Amino acid sequence: MVSEKLVKGLNDQMNYEFYAAHVYLATAAYCSNESLDGFATFFLAQAEEERYHAMKFYRFINDMGHKAEVDSLPAPNNTFSSVLDTFEKSLVHEKEVTKRIYNLADMALDEREHATMTFLNWFIEEQVEEEATFDDLIQKLKRIDNDSNAFFMLESELGKRSFSPEG
Repeated sequence: MVSEKLVKGLNDQMNYEFYAAHVYLATAAYCSNESLDGFATFFLAQAEEERYHAMKFYRFINDMGHKAEVDSLPAPNNTFSSVLDTFEKSLVHEKEVTKRIYNLADMALDEREHATMTFLNWFIEEQVEEEATFDDLIQKLKRIDNDSNAFFMLESELGKRSFSPEG
């Protein structure tokens, strides 16, 4: 049986995933304002993905016989100095998500809550991918530096991104 402490942690993470969607929506807004529509598209897809993650928590909490509790969200950062800054801040954010998921997994392990451990394993694998994606894009942006053609190519590539939930 899931403890109240673990349910609270799952609810907190659900709300943090909704917050992450706001973070990426604010990042997309910055990119749109700078006429960087390809980067904006990338971050809009990222926001959709985070809402999907939040809903996975929502369904899991309810499926386990508990109540998903939606809370207010803090305002996300809306200030960036560059596209590189958006990706660096995004990587920091994803590392915080990873830390939070690991803490939940540790709690589930301590409680020997196997269903929750299995559920969280999906997120652990997802976070490896998330951090690697942002790190890769940061490295590409640093290599590009002031090469406007390479920058345009990367923006065009990222503008093709869309999110579709797993089947």
